[in-house]
Amino acid sequence: MKIKRALLSVSDKTDIVAFAEALHQMDVEIVSTGGTMKVLASAGIPVIPVSQVTGFPEMMDGRVKTLHPLIHGGILAVRDNPEHRRDMEKYGIQGIDLVAVNLYPFRETVARPDTTLDEAVENIDIGGPSMVRAAAKNYRYVTVAVDPSSYHEILERIRDDRLTEEFRFHLAQKAFLHTGLYDCAIANYLAEKESGEAEVLPDVFTLAVTKVQDLRYGENPHQKAAFYKDPGIRGGIAAARQIHGKELSYNNIVDMEAAWDLVTEWTECPACAIIKHTNPCGTATGSSAADAFQRAFHADSVSAYGGIVALNRECGREAAEAMKSIFFEVVLAPSYSAEALEILEKKKNIRLMEVPPVTKQEWQVKKVSGGLLVQTSDDSAETRQDCRVVTKRQPTEEEWKALEFAWKVVKHVKSNAIVLTGSDVTYGVGAGQMNRVGAAEIAIKEAGNKARGAVLASDAFLPFGDTVEAAGKAGITAVIQPGGSIRDGESVEMADHYGIAMVFTEHRHFLHG
Repeated sequence: MKIKRALLSVSDKTDIVAFAEALHQMDVEIVSTGGTMKVLASAGIPVIPVSQVTGFPEMMDGRVKTLHPLIHGGILAVRDNPEHRRDMEKYGIQGIDLVAVNLYPFRETVARPDTTLDEAVENIDIGGPSMVRAAAKNYRYVTVAVDPSSYHEILERIRDDRLTEEFRFHLAQKAFLHTGLYDCAIANYLAEKESGEAEVLPDVFTLAVTKVQDLRYGENPHQKAAFYKDPGIRGGIAAARQIHGKELSYNNIVDMEAAWDLVTEWTECPACAIIKHTNPCGTATGSSAADAFQRAFHADSVSAYGGIVALNRECGREAAEAMKSIFFEVVLAPSYSAEALEILEKKKNIRLMEVPPVTKQEWQVKKVSGGLLVQTSDDSAETRQDCRVVTKRQPTEEEWKALEFAWKVVKHVKSNAIVLTGSDVTYGVGAGQMNRVGAAEIAIKEAGNKARGAVLASDAFLPFGDTVEAAGKAGITAVIQPGGSIRDGESVEMADHYGIAMVFTEHRHFLHG
């Protein structure tokens, strides 16, 4: 397919000059608009203004420039349709064989916290999507490029006479995805503005995500998988940069999310979470990242083997030294010192991930057969001021610190969840059991002698007094739980019997995965 005329009008001007120069060298006539035209002309590339083609100037602050039959007729004309050919000749329409367009930066604009509605609306592209969709619809005759990364292959195929219909079909699919993502971003933004708050669930839920990478397999080797990101969200696991190590797996990414979600509960002090199969086997705060890591690791060094380590502070030399002799799948941190990288990069397979902070509230989405479950994130963070003491004995100051720490951890443990902690480190975790006293028994056994003097957190109410009885026999001194059982009185009575201080949060934190 011969490319005689190209229309270039891009917001993202990456490689556009080199692309246009190569087209010019192939004797392709270039038509362009606004900023793109100025960039190309400044580079000495001959360019025809769209206004020269249409006979109308760009007007209304650039809102109207390409919406014209001489442009869209040139893109949409079916070249071997006699009627279309007659119309082209009658109205002086020249064919446009290549359209390189990408759209106003709407997502980037609304990602800024100070963006006004008027600014957002002005970044809704009209002519761009129209040209992209027209070119993609007419892929049998027109090549469409929405991604600068495709320029090189397009040029190579033009040179080698390999600009096949199959390839143009592939580019058309990418083009419709490009405009679809764009429209989803606009619809989501406007829905949020209409509701007046970010937590109102829309009547139509749109989720527009782009592939980051294919994965070797899913949870198991016989399952296919890929990793996608939401282009409207900055930060978090999808934006993490891999500094070192082998390819990430599906299970790595699932565990990374669990680890990062937990460790970012603490902003005021260094913290470390070590995750195994999405559950924390060790969590601690400390005087430094290295101190927090060592305390989290020793909370359950057996389970930590092969786990995921997350730090909420830079990974420095001391933390790296403490990790270097232990096998971990992944280390997550906001940043790494040069000394830490020098130490950890000697471990060939360990994956080192630099994770930027999330700047926007996200929906939580779970697939079910034939649909989706959507909810807001569990960002409730109860403190002692939100709690109600229900026993005769009040918690001591040290117990309050431990209860607050335990409450942050337990919300990240699969339900039924019981966690035993001190004031800044976990002792025992009972996760994902079918009954709560069973989860408590696991946590108590795991804690061993450290259970005596520890506190216990339960992610949901204690249905009977048996869990408190097990806690009392183990020497646990304080319990934090939501309350709300019709048998709360049994738990309170049992706590008083053992001298346990118990507080109700009146908020549960089920985590069903």
